[in-house]
Amino acid sequence: MLIDDTRLKRLKYRAWHRGFREADLILGPFADQHCPQMTLDQVEAFEALLEHPDQDLYEWIVEKTPTPREADGEIMRMIKAFRDEAYKAGPNAR
Repeated sequence: MLIDDTRLKRLKYRAWHRGFREADLILGPFADQHCPQMTLDQVEAFEALLEHPDQDLYEWIVEKTPTPREADGEIMRMIKAFRDEAYKAGPNAR
């Protein structure tokens, strides 16, 4: 089941406008690429991740601090894989 356009736009906006630029640059492109194909369960999991404080979420994504069990699911693994793939060639690759 694909999510409706309004929810998708709101989710993308939240991913791009975290208030913490480093997180925006990972979560925004991730949302653009993956959200349109996500299942309802995946969307809900991503929305739940976005409820966490920006600094905590970013530190989990870049693995500066361990991801807590409640946040370490399929979506976090997808975000980390996206981070690795999107930025492996360096910051100017995009």
